[in-house]
Amino acid sequence: MSTGIHPIGWWHLAVAFVPALVTLVILWRWSLGVRRGVVALLRMLVQLVLIGYFLAWIFGAASGWVILLVLSVMLFASSWIALGTVPGCRRTLFGAAFLSILVGGGLTLALITQGVLSLDPWYLPQYMIPLAGMIFSNSMNSVSLSAERMDAELDRQPDYETARRIAFNASLIPVINSLLAVGLVSLPGMMTGQILSGVSPLIAARYQIMVMAMIFGSAGISTAIFLQMSRPLFEARHKDRLARSCSA
Repeated sequence: MSTGIHPIGWWHLAVAFVPALVTLVILWRWSLGVRRGVVALLRMLVQLVLIGYFLAWIFGAASGWVILLVLSVMLFASSWIALGTVPGCRRTLFGAAFLSILVGGGLTLALITQGVLSLDPWYLPQYMIPLAGMIFSNSMNSVSLSAERMDAELDRQPDYETARRIAFNASLIPVINSLLAVGLVSLPGMMTGQILSGVSPLIAARYQIMVMAMIFGSAGISTAIFLQMSRPLFEARHKDRLARSCSA
């Protein structure tokens, strides 16, 4: 089996945009507004080209301090973005979100990179950055879903324990669905990329099993920590909301 991935030239890459251009034409002809689609495609193109050059620089730097800086930026960004579902609470809940993703995601990342893969050096960027991205982004999504559901459930009934169970269960639905669908409905990105690069499908399957386990674990741990740490803040928020509604 070949171990090299087939290179894509810029002119060949342009061919991939033909279906996208057809979709833009349909949007224009059906008067649905083409501007948003054009902006989205252009942003995607610019962002991915820039991140390609940025990652090439990071991989070439081969510095543990650079990797720690990148991981810190990813952690801060994921914690801030996760709270977009709870208006007006980003500042008060940021600490809980940050610590939950740091503990749940950070410990899982350390376990995978040092206990499973035994990276040498420990910060090997080709593994550390992609794995951290998958862990932090999935932890972020689960924390975000749990925060939104907790906020909504406490409006319906005041029992925090019941609201927490509902919020935790809702936060894991996307992850559990992906576990059920992998191999039957979808072939995940990491496994697809490895197969395209010439890696044996059996080895690629092992890597994907590792990825799915780490995503499920980090999302569950991060969400549980967040819901536990944020309890006083959510309860105070809804007591204040109830007091305002009663006075009105």
